[in-house]
Amino acid sequence: MAVKDLQLPPLLHSRSSSQFVSNDDSNRGLQRHIANKMSRARLIKTKEREASSYVLSEPAEVTFQKPREKRNYGSEYQCLGPDGIFMSCRSLAKPRFLEQLECLLKRELEALDNTHSSKVQELRLQVYQEVFGYLIEEFKTYKPILSAIKKEYDITLAHLRDQIRDLLPLRAKLVLVSEQSDKKILEMRIQERDEVQALKHECRHLQSIIESMRSQQSALQIQVDHLKEDLATQYQLYRDERDARKLLITRISTMQSTQDTKHDDDNEEDESEDPVVVKMALEVCREDLTKAQVELNRLQAEYSDVVPRRDWDNLNHMHEEILMKLETLQADFNQMKSEYDTLLEVHQKSAPATQQHGSDNQHIVTTPRPNWEQCSDILGGTERCKELFEGQSSQKKLEILLKEISSQNQFFTGHGISCDIPIYLRYEGKVKNLKLKKADVIKVIKEIWRNKMAENEKNDDPRDLQTFLHSYLVEQYKDKAGEWAYSLMESIQNNLEDDLICLFNDVLTGKVDESIYHGQTQLLSHLLKVLIQSDITQCGTLTVSEFSEALRKAFPLKSDQDIEELLAAAQTELKSSGVRISYQTLYTEDTDGRHKEFLSLVKKQATAERLQYISELRAQLEGKGEVDAEQLWVAFKTIDPSLEPENLEWNLSVAFQTKESALQAQALEKEVVLQRLSVAHVKRAGPKG
Repeated sequence: MAVKDLQLPPLLHSRSSSQFVSNDDSNRGLQRHIANKMSRARLIKTKEREASSYVLSEPAEVTFQKPREKRNYGSEYQCLGPDGIFMSCRSLAKPRFLEQLECLLKRELEALDNTHSSKVQELRLQVYQEVFGYLIEEFKTYKPILSAIKKEYDITLAHLRDQIRDLLPLRAKLVLVSEQSDKKILEMRIQERDEVQALKHECRHLQSIIESMRSQQSALQIQVDHLKEDLATQYQLYRDERDARKLLITRISTMQSTQDTKHDDDNEEDESEDPVVVKMALEVCREDLTKAQVELNRLQAEYSDVVPRRDWDNLNHMHEEILMKLETLQADFNQMKSEYDTLLEVHQKSAPATQQHGSDNQHIVTTPRPNWEQCSDILGGTERCKELFEGQSSQKKLEILLKEISSQNQFFTGHGISCDIPIYLRYEGKVKNLKLKKADVIKVIKEIWRNKMAENEKNDDPRDLQTFLHSYLVEQYKDKAGEWAYSLMESIQNNLEDDLICLFNDVLTGKVDESIYHGQTQLLSHLLKVLIQSDITQCGTLTVSEFSEALRKAFPLKSDQDIEELLAAAQTELKSSGVRISYQTLYTEDTDGRHKEFLSLVKKQATAERLQYISELRAQLEGKGEVDAEQLWVAFKTIDPSLEPENLEWNLSVAFQTKESALQAQALEKEVVLQRLSVAHVKRAGPKG
C-alpha cells in the first residue's frame, strides 16, 4: 500500500494530566500544557546532569517531596533524586498516531532495495520527508513553523547536492593530475638514476686514470732512483780515475827528479848497475808514495774544518782583552749611572724650592726654550735636523734655520716628458715648491690609499699606484698637479723614517707590492673586530686575560712569547699596569698621524712572520736552479698544507707575474720567484676550525 493512500486514525486522548486537543478551540490549553512541559523538561535535564543512577526515558510530571520510603500508588511511583529528594514520576502511554508513523517508517525502510547503495540514502531521506509531511499535516497549529524548517532543510540539501555535482568533475581532474605528477616523478627518478650511473662510470674512469698515473709515477720514480745510483757509481769511478791520474803524475815527477839527482850524485859510479835492483827500488818508492798520498788525503778530510793552533791562540787572546774592556766599561757605566741618579735626586729635591722662590718674587726663574724639532719639515727630516742642531746654542740654531730657509729653492726643475720618467713627474720648466709639511703629506697619502682601495673594489683589473697617483693629482689639483707631485715627492724623501711614508714610497717605486699595505690594513681591522667582539659589556676596555685571549683568537699562529710582547707593548703604551686595557686607545694616532707602539709591533711581527715563511719556502726549494708553477705549488702545500686554493693561486700569480688563469709551465729562476714573493703579502694560512 502506498504511503499517500494511508488513512491515519485520529489521535487518542491519553489518561495523563496533560492532554492534547486536536481541534482549534483547545489551542490555548495546549500552549499552556507545552510551556509547562518544557519547563519540567528543563528541570529534569538539570537533575539528569547531577544524577548518576536514574534517567527518565519519557516525559513526566515531577514533584519534589521530602525523603521518604518508596511507595506505589497504581501507575504513580516515587524515586530518589541525586540530591536526596524523592520525585513523583507518572508513566505516559505512547500515542497511537505516533505508533502508526513508526510502523509506516519501519515498513517503508525495510522495503527499500539495498543493492544500489548510491541511491539508498536518497530513498531513506524521501521516506523520512513523507513521514515528516504527515506529521506537519496532522499538527496544523505548528504547520507554519515546521514547514519553514522543512523548507530550509530542503534548500540546504539542494545546495549541497549542487556543490557535490560541481565537485565531481574536479575529483576526476584531481585523479588525472595526481597520475600525471606520479608519472613525472617516475620519469625524473629514471633520469636521475641514469645521471647517477653516468657519474659513477665517469668516476670509475677517472679513478682508473689516477691509478695508471700513480703506477706510471712509481715506475718513473724507480727509474730516477736507478739513474741516481748509476750516476753515483759513475761519479765514483771518475773520481777514482782522477785520483789515480794525479798519483801517476806525481810518481812520474818524483821518479824523474830522483833519477836526475842520482845521476848527478853518482857520476862516478858504475853505469852498469843491476836493473833488477833499480826495479825493486822503484816499486818500494811507489808503495811509499801511495801510503803517503793516502795519509795526506785522510788528514785533509779529517782536519779540513780544524782551526790552526796559532789562530785559536790569537782569537782567544783577543776575546780575553775584549772581556776586560767590557768589564772596565761596565764598571765605569755603573759609576756614572749612580752619579747621574744622585744628581737627578738632588735636582728633584731642589726644583720645588726654586719654583717656590720664583713665585714669591713674581718672576720666571728659567727661560723657555723653543721646540726646535718642529723645524724638521723645513730642514729635510728629523735626522738632518738633529745633525745640524747637535751641540749648537739657540742663537746658532736660529742662524742655521734662517740660512736653510733662505737657501731652499722656491721652484723645482721639471724632469721632462720622456718615457723613462714616472708619469706623475712628466713636466717641463719651472715647478713651484709648495713646501708641504709632514702632517700634510700623511693626510694626502691616506686620502690616496682610500681612493685607491675604493677603485680596487670596483675594478677587477686596477691600475698601478703611479698611474693612479697621476690621475688623482690631475683630478684634485688640475693645473697645480705638477706642483703637488714634485712637492709631495720631496717631502716623502725628507721623511722616510716614517713607516707610512716609507711604505708609500716603496710601493710607488716598485720595491714592494701594493698588497703589503692592504695586508697591514686588513690585519689591523681584523684585530679591532676581534677585540670588539670580545668586549661583551661594550665599555671599550678589556681585562688583561680577555685582551690576551682576544690576541690569541686574532693571531692563532703566534707563539706565547709574541703574545706576551704585544701585551707588554699595550700596557707600556697606555702607561697602565692595571687589570683593564682600553683597546680603543691603542688605535689612536699621534700628532703626525702615525700608529703608536702597539700597532707598530703588530705590523713588525707580521713582517717577520712573512719573511720566515719565505725562508721555509727557500729551504723547501733548496738545490733547484729554476722553478715552475707545479714545483712551487708542491713546495707551498708541503710547508703549508692548510693553504686555501684561491690564496695558493694568487701566490703563484704573484711569483710568475701573470694572471691566475694564465699560469704556464715555464720555469723561472728560484731567486727571482722568491724575491717577488718576499715583497708581496704572502702569509701562512691559519688553522681550520
